[in-house]
Amino acid sequence: MRKYDPNVIDQLQKETTIIENNGVKVIVKPSPGEDRPGYLDPMELSLMDNHWAGKLDGEEPAAIPPMEVLIPIMRDNMGFPNYNLNTVEIHTKYEEITDSGNTVGLWRYYPRKSVKNPKRPALVFFHGGGWIGGTVYTAENFCKLIAELADAVVFNVDYSLAPEKPFPNGFNDNYYAVKHVYDYAEAYGIDPGKISVGGDSAGGNYAAAVCLKAREEGTPKIAMQVLIYPAVTQADAMVDGYEWSENFFEKSEEHKDIINGLISLGRPSKFEENLFLGAYIADKEDICNPYVSPMLAESHAGLPKAILSGAEFDGLRVHTEFYAKQLQDAGVETTCFRYKGMTHAFIDKLGHVPQAEDLCIEIAKAIREI
Repeated sequence: MRKYDPNVIDQLQKETTIIENNGVKVIVKPSPGEDRPGYLDPMELSLMDNHWAGKLDGEEPAAIPPMEVLIPIMRDNMGFPNYNLNTVEIHTKYEEITDSGNTVGLWRYYPRKSVKNPKRPALVFFHGGGWIGGTVYTAENFCKLIAELADAVVFNVDYSLAPEKPFPNGFNDNYYAVKHVYDYAEAYGIDPGKISVGGDSAGGNYAAAVCLKAREEGTPKIAMQVLIYPAVTQADAMVDGYEWSENFFEKSEEHKDIINGLISLGRPSKFEENLFLGAYIADKEDICNPYVSPMLAESHAGLPKAILSGAEFDGLRVHTEFYAKQLQDAGVETTCFRYKGMTHAFIDKLGHVPQAEDLCIEIAKAIREI
């Protein structure tokens, strides 16, 4: 089920432009039905009242409730009901692994027609949710569509959440999930040379960090990283050349107030002011750990080829495009997309906005080409 004309997918695929940002060529996807600069995508805007990011108005609440009260509220407001766009039968399997020391749910999806192919590509996906929330269920339809389009096995990792399981629990869960898939590639019918990792937001952070650890450990072999509006630095940790400014966002007068709230994610802040981060890491010094802030890695050389995707009106767009520069400067083959008019967590709205489907197409295309 789609809430939009399927023809707009052709527009998103064919009517792209390329801009240069800090030496990186960024492929800009259009906003169907809205050509004016500084305006939100019409379909995105129509959904805003039902999306948690749209409720960010830039104002601090009068009194912040205790963490044990606040986190359940945050979790309840994450995600967005989305649609299954598959046109073929997708097999769904579930298992639990304990390689990290935690019990981790591992879902996998693949087209029934490809079950006899012993050398399929794979994607291991980590959902977003600020390290404290999000679910595999919100990402399920996104993963299943990629499985169909790429004729791949897509894994969806139900990793540990903070504050119950703070860093490095979730990180270790995800690293060992990828290693498990790699080690048992033959049993899964996967080509061990065609395993990608990916994630959105905090999941993008995990994907980037897992690639760093895999490079250091020498295993598992990762063919590609897919980073969707990833959070690649935390609090006020940064490297030379990095800058975050509201001036990077073109805002129309009509949508300025909405946009100002939407771009708050990714804005540099003091560690003590960041509720998500304070729940995720106990030691302030860990903001400089590359497995928490991949931007701060001593080197990005030798990492897997990368696809990065950001939304125009998302504060993490600055993270996305700067990390693309770091990877590119280190000699990593890098492709970077910017979805005009879109906001954070747009892949959660698969079936509601065509951009989520378009990104599935781009990711699947890259997986097939590995």
